Amino acid sequence: MTALNARRRRILLTGGTSGIGLELIRRWGDRHEIVTTGRSLSSDLADILENRPSITHAVADQAKPMEAADRIAEALAARDWETLDHAVLNAGTGFAGDPASEDTARLLETLDTNLTSTMLVAQRLFPLLEKGRGTLTLIGSTAHRGAPGFASYAASKAGLNGFARSLREEWRGRIIVQVLHPGPTRTMMHQKAGLDTGRAGTFFTPPAAMAAMIDHAIARRVAGRRLSFLRYWSGESLLARGL
Repeated sequence: MTALNARRRRILLTGGTSGIGLELIRRWGDRHEIVTTGRSLSSDLADILENRPSITHAVADQAKPMEAADRIAEALAARDWETLDHAVLNAGTGFAGDPASEDTARLLETLDTNLTSTMLVAQRLFPLLEKGRGTLTLIGSTAHRGAPGFASYAASKAGLNGFARSLREEWRGRIIVQVLHPGPTRTMMHQKAGLDTGRAGTFFTPPAAMAAMIDHAIARRVAGRRLSFLRYWSGESLLARGL
């Protein structure tokens, strides 16, 4: 993989402890300065952090939006970062089930984690991104159009899509705002959500390939893109060039 631009960048990445976020850190860790967040430090991320002072992790639970925004701001201040090149707001959660009987606490956790926290963090990060002429990337989902068994998750991602479209107009000329919608990806999210994907799960996009397509879209500064299984099979992840 050849980077489009060899300049060393300052990147904030939420949800970097597993799945797509962890694969993005693997792609960027040797070339860029990274602050990543998650509810806890996973063993996989701990292995990457070893002997890599360019990457730091901060505990930030986005199910608690105001607290998460504070923890992220503190983590950036601890690195003496007054500007940002990229903020990739990737953290998310969801639970499978019939919306007629969905547990209220889980519904609120989904909305707080996927939407409310993202909105508050974006607000906090705007001054740093503006100074750095940076890019704000919101990681949505192809489910934002509606997904059986994931009504509140779909609603949160639809809200995220609308939020990104609004920010793109509000902040035009000051920072780049993009929203990327990954399709089903072979991570542990579905199992954690309580969904058995069965044989269909074998056709989901591998997380490293999805990370490659996200990296490519970020580098290209596309306003919005659906990162579907068809894009993966077309070979985009193999040809993708990123940051």
